Amino acid sequence: MAPIVHELAQCAGIRSRIVVTAQHREMLDQVLDLFEITPDGDLNIMTERQTLAQITNRALSGLVEYLGEEQPDLVLVQGDTTTVLAAGLAAYYQKIPVGHVEAGLRTETKYAPFPEEMNRRLTSVLADLHFAPTRRAVQNLQSSGADPRGIFLTGNTITDALMSILRLPFRWERTGLPFSPGDGRVLLVEVHRRENLGPPLRRICEAVKRLADSFRDILVVFSVHRNPAVREVVFSILSGVPRVYLCDPFDYEVLINIMKESFLVLTDSGGMQEEAPSLGKPVLVLRETTERPEGVDAGIARVLGSDADKIYQETARLLSCSSSYEAMARVANPYGDGKAAKRTISAILYYFGITREPPEPFEPG
Repeated sequence: MAPIVHELAQCAGIRSRIVVTAQHREMLDQVLDLFEITPDGDLNIMTERQTLAQITNRALSGLVEYLGEEQPDLVLVQGDTTTVLAAGLAAYYQKIPVGHVEAGLRTETKYAPFPEEMNRRLTSVLADLHFAPTRRAVQNLQSSGADPRGIFLTGNTITDALMSILRLPFRWERTGLPFSPGDGRVLLVEVHRRENLGPPLRRICEAVKRLADSFRDILVVFSVHRNPAVREVVFSILSGVPRVYLCDPFDYEVLINIMKESFLVLTDSGGMQEEAPSLGKPVLVLRETTERPEGVDAGIARVLGSDADKIYQETARLLSCSSSYEAMARVANPYGDGKAAKRTISAILYYFGITREPPEPFEPG
């Protein structure tokens, strides 16, 4: 959302207000500082180990009150978090139009990912404007009955954000890692999805351990989510394994620069599936299904699930076969071109009748 916030600030005659729920306080503060964004409202809903129902209740109550006081002409939400669903519902209760950024992503599997799949489906029902990142997302929205007049193909703003980060100077020392990029092939690993907790995460970690034992030239950077259910498993299996570096979650700028220097990305993160192609990095998706099939169709991503043998074999193949690796790494980014925020703002201006023409749709390179 940061690129849209900055783009809105350049629009004469439009006043924007930024409200956050702080569902993930530490990650939020890092991003706000990095992009120099100051919220106008902060609901600060996060408490330790709260349930999804508690998050929904607190976010919905706070947002209904906030929107009731502000009465904006449009509420913009981004993604598929529980906060997004709560914001869409709060806007509906106040009879305020909703614009959904990153609309139309689907696995068509109710509980995968959980709860994100249902969050975004329900948000699409509430939304009036749908800013779809890809043609597949547009088709999903059309199939679900969304008004085609409110669907705009913009590309994904995550590419806009990544490009802005890469323009900043960066020193590798900021990563805190005890090696330089040229010391070996870096494998960046990040796993946090609810559906991977428990046995699936154990299998993933066993595959990582086996890879580290088999390939002495690789350096595994494992960004370990702060969820205790993740940390307990990861540290019990991988702590002390040579050339495996277990790290607290990186701030966004550091993560992007580590990814830039990586050989390969293994993740269940949706965002990293979109960021890695911008950097020419193959992605092995540690999920049973993905709402971002464009990377798979293009050839830069493969869905492996949590099967330890499958993860080991596919990673080993890319580490051992340069032609297989290059075939994935050379694929053009199917998710964005750095202009998604501009298209989104153009669509909003068109919706309100401020401009006469809709934006030109995104075309992948």
